[in-house]
Amino acid sequence: MQKNFDLLIRHATVIDGTGASRYIADIGITGDRIAKIGDLSAYSAKNEIDLGGRVAAPGFIDAHTHDDRMMLSDPEMTPKISQGVTTIIGGNCGVSLAPMPRPIPDPVTPPLNLLDDAGVWFKFPTFGSYLDALKSQPSTTNRAMLVGHTTLRVAVMDDLEQPASPEQIVQMQALVTEAMQAGAIGVSTGLFYEPAVAAPTQEVIDICRPLKVFNGLYCTHMRDEADGVMDSLEETFRIGREVGVPVVISHHKVIGQKNYGRSDETLAFIQKSMAKQPICLDCYPYAAGSTVLSWSRAVTSARVIVTWSKAHPEFAGQDLDKIADKMGVTQEQAINQLLPAGAIYFRMDEGDVQKILQFGPTMIGSDGLPHDASPHPRLWATFPRVLGHYRRGLGLFSLETAVHKMTGLTATNFGLTDRGVIQEGAFADLTLFNEETVDAVATYENPIALSKGIETVIVNGDIVWEHGHVTAARPGRVLSRPVA
Repeated sequence: MQKNFDLLIRHATVIDGTGASRYIADIGITGDRIAKIGDLSAYSAKNEIDLGGRVAAPGFIDAHTHDDRMMLSDPEMTPKISQGVTTIIGGNCGVSLAPMPRPIPDPVTPPLNLLDDAGVWFKFPTFGSYLDALKSQPSTTNRAMLVGHTTLRVAVMDDLEQPASPEQIVQMQALVTEAMQAGAIGVSTGLFYEPAVAAPTQEVIDICRPLKVFNGLYCTHMRDEADGVMDSLEETFRIGREVGVPVVISHHKVIGQKNYGRSDETLAFIQKSMAKQPICLDCYPYAAGSTVLSWSRAVTSARVIVTWSKAHPEFAGQDLDKIADKMGVTQEQAINQLLPAGAIYFRMDEGDVQKILQFGPTMIGSDGLPHDASPHPRLWATFPRVLGHYRRGLGLFSLETAVHKMTGLTATNFGLTDRGVIQEGAFADLTLFNEETVDAVATYENPIALSKGIETVIVNGDIVWEHGHVTAARPGRVLSRPVA
């Protein structure tokens, strides 16, 4: 019999990423594209998978990652591929590995040290040289990359506690232009973090001016996700309007006990504003966040777990209060002895997390930190947790809706052409899973663990994950947005 396809997936329950109802079909793949969908019983292929009615979905797109370095230092990308992620959006929260046209400060300025606390990976003078490295050393996953505003400030400014001067803004604009010409999809900010706190709104607007010409995005870890969350939403939307580009609210949340329940207020404002300008948002399915360790964040948290410490690596994975007891000091003193370090902070309400997840326009992003010694479990478990705990366990939404939030919706918002859907002619990025068993296994106590139910993952037509292991294929590509 003639071999009609390179890969043929038989008897699939197809959930196509658009939000449409499931259907039963076979999927024929030729090269890097889906060639045919339907009853393909008369066809054959070099390689066949019989799903027996289990689910075929588009490969999941992680809307918010910090995988900028992992793609080069660990191209297997096991934390992502093992949970069905085939494309990542990197360079978030103002933190990107490039451009760095001068030596990075020693010690590395937090939060840039979330990517590399030694500084050796900040070796790309231009964004183009970084993307060239990604292209020449491909990983298992596709990637679309943002350039970070904090990285730009560190690259250009000596005093980060001041607004940028007109000359420095011009320098940063030139770096943004170079990045966009090279293939970046936009600029991210982390106005919440110390190196960017001094940046006034107008600085961000001016630095982002080149985005419109290149059809770029503005993505932001907002200045305040606690008491001032509404003011920060206003600021975010103003930046998008004045630059003339879509905005993405990163990992939307409301922080602090007195703000519990305010997601009703924020989501209503976001929905109202969406009618006036293009706005997107993502979130992760946990009531705890994770970033660099600081007393100001710890003091407002119900619980703090240290994820890494350069000074005391032996304390990774332990609670701050227990570490302080062992040291015989206060928690604030313990933090000073642990720095530089990272932590998990419990300071959100589960009810808010569920409302934000359930909000129709919300995409799914892990915000995982792959270089932490004892990372937040979201690095390994975000997508199966949505499919298992929140969809099957709590019934927040249908499986079709859950898949849409992590595939077609994200591809549309980020302008990833022919991704995020199972359609003839689309790229063959697929995740094959068991809807009855898929779930997270990683926990705060055991954060590095393979999820359940993800059987096979395909990127650009190549199988990259099967039988619980990464294959030898590295078909990931650098993706960019179409220029309008």
